[in-house]
Amino acid sequence: MIKLAKPHHEGHRTKHIGWLRASVLGANDGLISTSSLLVGMAAANATPQIILITAVASLTAGALSMAAGEYVSVSSQADTEAADMAKERRELEHAPEAELLELTHIYVQRGLDKALAHQVAEQLTAHDALGTHLRDELGISEALAARPVQAALASAAAFSVGALPPILLAWLWHGSSLPIAISVVTLILLAVLGALAGRLGGASMTKGALRVLFWGAMALGATGLIGRLFGVATG
Repeated sequence: MIKLAKPHHEGHRTKHIGWLRASVLGANDGLISTSSLLVGMAAANATPQIILITAVASLTAGALSMAAGEYVSVSSQADTEAADMAKERRELEHAPEAELLELTHIYVQRGLDKALAHQVAEQLTAHDALGTHLRDELGISEALAARPVQAALASAAAFSVGALPPILLAWLWHGSSLPIAISVVTLILLAVLGALAGRLGGASMTKGALRVLFWGAMALGATGLIGRLFGVATG
């Protein structure tokens, strides 16, 4: 008696790659862009009120910009996927034999002999013709499908979370050491975010942290220098 295999429920990181990418990108962008802007303003000797207003405006504009950009980008991907799905439906309806041969050829290229490839193609076509072609011919699957609204909301929320630490510092911390305080807190948080992204993505935590730290330090240093060069003289 043949024992059937248990259903496959193994989890993979690619299942969450859409929201993970948008969330990490949004948090990093919110932290780096808001902190850099505030460091530049503080280095330019702006008043605490101006710095706080700038912080809130940066969060609002940045979150909406991230959401809009992610939505438009992922919507374009979704439109392309929808067009490909419609094309495959038409081809399966009007030329099923040609589509079966195409599927067979794909499996032959992947290492199956022609007879077995044809048998596999027939069985998968009988089970789910459209899903099989989308997955094996076009590389479109449920796990990697474009989800514009999910990506947009994740980006906006993540940007807001990333922007909150420098905003709280701008609200609570006053004085000439504000740029240093924001820079130190930002770099620590960037290291944590980079390491977390590396861990969740199955990559090196150290490499993930160093990668984002480099660009964060560059942004903070550049805006701080601009603030010093073009700031308002005091005293």
